[in-house]
Amino acid sequence: MEDMDPSTTAQPLISIFQADQHQPQLRQVMNDMTTLAGVISELSSKEYFQSPLHTLRFLRVLNIIHEEALGLTSAIENEHTIFYRYRHQYGNDPDMSLPFIQHLVYVLAKYNWIMKSAKRIHMRDVGKRMMDVLIRLANDSLAYYMNDEVARSLFQAKRDAELSEAYDDKGISGGNKLASMIKNVENAIELLKERQLEYLADRNALPQVQIINELMRELEQKMQERFERFKTFEEGLPLAALIQKGTEVMTEGTKISVGTINKILKFSSLQQTGFNHVIHPELFRRFIIQTFDNPADSEIPDMHQILSFMEQGNYPGEEMDGLWVPVKFASPISPQAIQSAIDYLENYQPITEEIDQLVQPEYHEPSEIPESQLEQVMHEWSWQMTKQFIDTKKLEEYLLRVDEASLDELLAETGGETWSDALNGLIGVAALIGNRRAEIRPPEAASDSPHPAPIQPRDWKWIDDEQGTFRIRRTPFAPTGNSGQP
Repeated sequence: MEDMDPSTTAQPLISIFQADQHQPQLRQVMNDMTTLAGVISELSSKEYFQSPLHTLRFLRVLNIIHEEALGLTSAIENEHTIFYRYRHQYGNDPDMSLPFIQHLVYVLAKYNWIMKSAKRIHMRDVGKRMMDVLIRLANDSLAYYMNDEVARSLFQAKRDAELSEAYDDKGISGGNKLASMIKNVENAIELLKERQLEYLADRNALPQVQIINELMRELEQKMQERFERFKTFEEGLPLAALIQKGTEVMTEGTKISVGTINKILKFSSLQQTGFNHVIHPELFRRFIIQTFDNPADSEIPDMHQILSFMEQGNYPGEEMDGLWVPVKFASPISPQAIQSAIDYLENYQPITEEIDQLVQPEYHEPSEIPESQLEQVMHEWSWQMTKQFIDTKKLEEYLLRVDEASLDELLAETGGETWSDALNGLIGVAALIGNRRAEIRPPEAASDSPHPAPIQPRDWKWIDDEQGTFRIRRTPFAPTGNSGQP
């Protein structure tokens, strides 16, 4: 990022709060604000701002006059020209009448936004700037409300960074945009914490959380750019506390968004996770510690999240109200077992003599691997470690039968109908391709394949239908026998 002009950085930011109240330019600014308030006040008194549709019609008329001032359209002769251009651009609106436009033009001319002559209607500079402000404000608000609660705060934080770049970097005060950006990110983090359970329980929340994660990463980059920019200012030293706070907030936000994505992926394969029949005390103790003090970016859910995720309606009766806690009761002890235990305690004779045990060491001949086979053996062991975490058995068996299939056919034949089955299948396909057990080809490279993709009912679909037509082919490197043995 290029340095700012020293002549600019030596001057304080242009701000109405630091200017002399007797300065003529400041008085002119306040006069412009008075005209804006006068236009809105007079139109509100005539019930033109009493409904959202009336406000939209007002902004549309301003846009028509604004386009003419920018040279995008021909000159506006009178109110009739505005009326017919409105009908041409926005359709026939029964509530849009010529008297409404005549009154609007009268008000704008009264406050010197436009100049009306016998031959045309011309926009003044103050009107152009005020119209720019209103139209830009409406467009920013529309983009803001098109996001959900979490993304709205992140969008506003991103907008603050852009305004800081557009104003503060040019020597004009944008109104503490860095502090506003950090505060909006803090609000988004709090909302993300509150809605984390909702995202985990919603099966379609993964794309939304991914969007939030990308916004967090983009905001982190923009904030670093803003901080580096302010390092060239002499007044940047008082911002040290703000910079430190912003760095901490962005780090926490990125960890929480990444942790939520990891937990969603963990839950998607939770029902297919294998169960151990032996309890390892050390692993169990570690699990309790991790769930009690869980880091923000951890993929391990706590007990509250696990119990909240159980009511998914995957089987009848699961959505019943209440909190379900798994409990296992001890089986009853038989009388024979009780008598045997009493007899053992009564007749127990402890061994007092020292027990001598001679431990015979066992020696194993070291196994040797030729250097030519080392790479293949290491790759095979890496593949076996991958299979411990990702289930690819069904995918391998199906590819062993058909040798090649489309991505949609492979997921339909080896998985179920739910989105989590499709997600697990895609993870398995990625593992096969990454370990050279399969290869992917574009659809045009294998258009003569004899295996068309089946159509089955399911609760998910491709964003682009062409994605399901990619071809997955078993590579010659993959074994033709039992793939579970190294």
